Amino acid sequence: MKKLTGVVLTSALALVAAAAFAAQPVRDVSGHRHPNIAAAQRLTDQAYHRIVAAQQANEWDMEGHAAKAKDLLDQANRELKAAAEAANHDHR
Repeated sequence: MKKLTGVVLTSALALVAAAAFAAQPVRDVSGHRHPNIAAAQRLTDQAYHRIVAAQQANEWDMEGHAAKAKDLLDQANRELKAAAEAANHDHR
């Protein structure tokens, strides 16, 4: 029983660490050149901050779903950057 408790505790601590260190989306698309993509980046950033607030309000106990959502927002943000770069390449 002690071993199971230790595994559960270790898993919970790893989850908290992963949630704390998830990459925050970076706003790196020009609003002048790509206003819609830049707006989408702002929204991913806002969503990320709302998830952090939800985690804090729930004392970080969301079974990893909030951390996964933050990771997906970071991934979406990188795709937005790639879309802007592709648009830049196509319209030179």
